[in-house]
Amino acid sequence: MGPAAGERQSSSSTSAELFQAQAHIYSHVSSYMNSMALRSAVELGIADAIQTHGGAITLPQLVSAVKIDPTKSDYLYRLMRILVHSGFFSETGDAYLLTPSSKLLLKSHPNSLSAVVKLIPRLEFVTPCFLMGDWLREQGEKTAFETAHGGTPFWEYSEGNPEFNSLFNEAMANDSGLLENLVVGDCGLVFQGIESLVDVGGGTGTAGRIISETFPGIRCKVLDLPQVIGDGRLANSEGNLEFVAGDMFDHVPSAQAVLLKCVLHDWNNEECVKILKKCKEAISAKAGEGGKVIVIDIVVNEKNDDHELAGMKLRFDMLMMLLLKGKERSEKEWEGLFLEAGFKHYKITPLFGFSSLIEVFP
Repeated sequence: MGPAAGERQSSSSTSAELFQAQAHIYSHVSSYMNSMALRSAVELGIADAIQTHGGAITLPQLVSAVKIDPTKSDYLYRLMRILVHSGFFSETGDAYLLTPSSKLLLKSHPNSLSAVVKLIPRLEFVTPCFLMGDWLREQGEKTAFETAHGGTPFWEYSEGNPEFNSLFNEAMANDSGLLENLVVGDCGLVFQGIESLVDVGGGTGTAGRIISETFPGIRCKVLDLPQVIGDGRLANSEGNLEFVAGDMFDHVPSAQAVLLKCVLHDWNNEECVKILKKCKEAISAKAGEGGKVIVIDIVVNEKNDDHELAGMKLRFDMLMMLLLKGKERSEKEWEGLFLEAGFKHYKITPLFGFSSLIEVFP
């Protein structure tokens, strides 16, 4: 005599849940293939090949354009299949087309993110992930990156490896260009009335150049370490952009406004408070002129963000945890830093994408 109807239904439901759970696990453990496929697309120059071919290209034409061994045409087809599924390319008839995402991979795009795609899956970033479990059990203050790289901190490693450092700076410059164009375009009022600004940790000056060119009335300084600023960093032709070599933990030049773009997430709370206090000193010297600190960074809000956006922010938080001693912060955590550093109030403006603009007032 077989099981009762209720028992059969319960068994079927349990089986469905198990297979759904299995698919969920497999989906996550194999998700690295998405980033590897995307990196391969950048290295092969697939987006550029499509653009050069007039915006649409067939598989045989693509095989020829990116110099693939014709015997591997099926492999390229399978690579394109997952890239189409992920939304990086589209198909019409027998031709592949660019999408808004793959247009950001074009070498000719002013804010190309191809350097970011090549940077994040590198072994320097991936190896600490393999060690996460062992690292969490370790005693001491070393980061997972330091554990993976013989005790060398991330910034020291970058300085000692020119090829990695060059790619890292290129990726950060690309990211700055895209985000700053958005900020200047959609949040231009944030910069209205400002006469002087210091871009702290401004790297090679991409953000500083955009701001100084868009607002010629702002005298802009880019502050970063000597090895980042390098030799030959000159003021722009308008004379309102200057590069200053220095350490933000020691001194921030006096200005009406201070910009911190994706800087504070690199550091722990204690270090962030030190940086913010130096920024407060810098704008306090301009008391009465409406001084403020402008922070562009991630604000974690996994309850209100859509699932994909929340997941991306949490993955970046893991990256900061493993590479440095920083973190991505919730609004409550940001508020705690601002108050501890002596600021009175702040205003958060969510941007399109994953960052927010935070104006912090003394």
